[in-house]
Amino acid sequence: MAPLELNPAGRSAEAVVVLGASNVSRGLCRLSAVVRARSGGTADLFVAAGHGRSYGVNSRVALRRLPSILGCGLWRGLDREHAGDSPPLALVTDIGNDLLYGFAVDQVAAWVRESVRRLVDRGATIVITRLPLASIERVGAARYRALRTCYVPGCRLALDEMKSAARRLDEAVIAIAGDHAATVIEQPGEWYGLDAIHVRRRRLDDLWQRACDAWGLPEVVPSRLSLSDWVGLGTRAAEVRSLARRMRFTPQPVVQRPDLRLWLY
Repeated sequence: MAPLELNPAGRSAEAVVVLGASNVSRGLCRLSAVVRARSGGTADLFVAAGHGRSYGVNSRVALRRLPSILGCGLWRGLDREHAGDSPPLALVTDIGNDLLYGFAVDQVAAWVRESVRRLVDRGATIVITRLPLASIERVGAARYRALRTCYVPGCRLALDEMKSAARRLDEAVIAIAGDHAATVIEQPGEWYGLDAIHVRRRRLDDLWQRACDAWGLPEVVPSRLSLSDWVGLGTRAAEVRSLARRMRFTPQPVVQRPDLRLWLY
């Protein structure tokens, strides 16, 4: 099959930047579909995500390591590909992993603030999600031990310390949004399942749709995704990652279609 043209004549794509972690990775296929539909059928999507992703330090899940969101190549790629074009739309989400890694609220807030500042410098229309406090507050001691053992075995924060830190970080997120004229999205408790940190798959569309509402994109129902869509996006890799201590590099963009270009970092 012949490769699809990278930039078809007359192609006008909306630039969308998404910073996050596991919820973004889990919902990437639907995110791309919603963004394409509501931005007129074409989009350039720049994503820094991945399970356990940190805003400020390199993170590891099992044998895979990723650079921090601040330290990854997204900023360079965005400037190279969209310098001088219309300002991007941006979503900042999945805030809170760094608390589980033992970093102080002020430090995590500083990393998020710097991420938002960089987006502001590029003229972005920014949406930020609050922490899922309603979901976090429902977690009991036994459930917290299980979650911590499963996802972050090195975490030493007690449950009451974690809940307090989450509340204080949420207050900081609201302040950051206010300082930079960003829109804040609430995350209802019913969006979340047993583990308290992952949005239920059937509710991820609600998150993407709310972001598009906040960006002011027209309401359009996205088409159904095919198996090739799920495989085509779900198997793509970030630009730089380490697997079993071996550095891997993947040229970007990882998807080049008339309706979508996707960069993963």
